[in-house]
Amino acid sequence: MVNAVLQWGLVHERAARLYVFLAVFLAMALWEYLASRRKEKIGRGKRWPPNLALAFLDTILIRIVFPAATLGAAFGAERFRFGLFNWVEVPPAFAVVFTVVAMDWVVYYQHRAFHAIPLLWKFHRTHHTDLEVDVTTGLRFHPGEMLVSMLVKSFFVALLGAPPWGAFLFEALLNAATLFSHSNVRMPGWLDSTLRLLWVTPDMHRVHHSALPAETNSNFGFNLSIWDRLLMTYRAQPKEGHEKMTVGLDVFNGEKYLPLGKLLEQPFLDKSGKFAWNHLIEK
Repeated sequence: MVNAVLQWGLVHERAARLYVFLAVFLAMALWEYLASRRKEKIGRGKRWPPNLALAFLDTILIRIVFPAATLGAAFGAERFRFGLFNWVEVPPAFAVVFTVVAMDWVVYYQHRAFHAIPLLWKFHRTHHTDLEVDVTTGLRFHPGEMLVSMLVKSFFVALLGAPPWGAFLFEALLNAATLFSHSNVRMPGWLDSTLRLLWVTPDMHRVHHSALPAETNSNFGFNLSIWDRLLMTYRAQPKEGHEKMTVGLDVFNGEKYLPLGKLLEQPFLDKSGKFAWNHLIEK
């Protein structure tokens, strides 16, 4: 049964990922409606349309530039006998599990790089300037960041010689985990503390969206929480508590930066909100 489901997923990869996305998105949105963690100051009517529009634009762009995405990299590596698991024979199940875990580690370090390298941060800060954190924040990524991310993931999938099943499961789990970890949902303390022993929970990841720099630069994981714990970037709770913490950054934090056009412009703006090359134009 499991094998049949996975085979269907590989053949109908786009449909399978869409079904997973819709199921998790709707479940998290309903959970947020029934039991939200934080009271929102900015309504969904102002934030959701541009966030969802940005996600739609990202999807179209990725499909144009990387038609087969990481799954294509896996099939390509398999065809040309390239990468670790095409050179070293291991049990198929081990290769799949190793791929999912190793790629999650890659995404953790990719996330840290987007915070550490100024040029990459300019694109990644679009994600951090959301004025609230909810399920749509997990979709709010600048197209420039998405292209770099897909290039990095495809490279490491090929380098691993990852089996197609492994690449497919990694992407499906990462997408689901990103929606879950950004959700504004309330859960019992015992459940949160138990889940975060292995997985990133919404309360754990929300700390990462704090306006305090020390908290912004913590809890980089999206799926597995073990990387933050092992690599000393784990922070259990925000200093001001979840209800009172300030979300976002000290720049681009007004409602005027919420529209889609402003989200696309952000990497090219300076701290004043002007285009960084204005001084050249003015001269």
